[in-house]
Amino acid sequence: MLLKDKTALISGSTSGIGLGCARALAAEGAAILLNGFGDADAIEAERAALEAISGASALYDPADMSRPDQIAAMVARCTAELGGPDIVIANAGIQHVAPIEDFPIEQWDRIIAINLSSAFHLTRAAIPAMKAGGWGRLIYIASAHSLVASPFKAAYVAAKHGVAGLAKTAALELATAGITANCISPGYVWTPLVEKQIPDTMKARGLTREQVMRDVLLAGQPTRQFVTIEQVAALALYLCRDEAAAITGANQSIDGGWTAQ
Repeated sequence: MLLKDKTALISGSTSGIGLGCARALAAEGAAILLNGFGDADAIEAERAALEAISGASALYDPADMSRPDQIAAMVARCTAELGGPDIVIANAGIQHVAPIEDFPIEQWDRIIAINLSSAFHLTRAAIPAMKAGGWGRLIYIASAHSLVASPFKAAYVAAKHGVAGLAKTAALELATAGITANCISPGYVWTPLVEKQIPDTMKARGLTREQVMRDVLLAGQPTRQFVTIEQVAALALYLCRDEAAAITGANQSIDGGWTAQ
């Protein structure tokens, strides 16, 4: 299998895009370290399912992505118990929707910590193992909002623009080490994160749920369709292939044509 003897650490992987990536990489033989919050029984079921798919080990670590010390401890645990990490997918993210003048400072700080700073802390902690192995894949789940902006999402847009810059910097620093660093920037994917922001968007814009779905979420995507978790996961898997070794410092859009406009 493509990723036999490789280990992937994926933040925010107990649901949504992160879990989709975990399943795709496990299907190619990767050992997986899951991270995130959720129902303990459901997480254990997913962990066991990943082991059954991959034939390799899968662990769960509840590290809080707003805590640098917990992130460092998670990476150290991955190295000790699974090896690597050879692949890091920085996916953890949260959202808050409000006008700038009303944007709660604590929400700004929390979004920057989880959406941007955690990606830095993961990268910093994982690089030594990747360098030692002479191979690595740093994949940042950014967003179309790493390239363009939308109203009422100041912290999220700022964080995702920052993630794109982090990926470029990592790519340049690691270009001769066998390690690539790339962003995947989806448009709207139907995930719990997207679903949870609908009420705030309804309030901020004075719209109904149906209007938010049609006139906000999908209005910018010419396909008028949500991107699927499986499509994002397939792109992440491709970036792990040897054929993708020359792709580094890139921001790969998968957004139904949103940023082509």
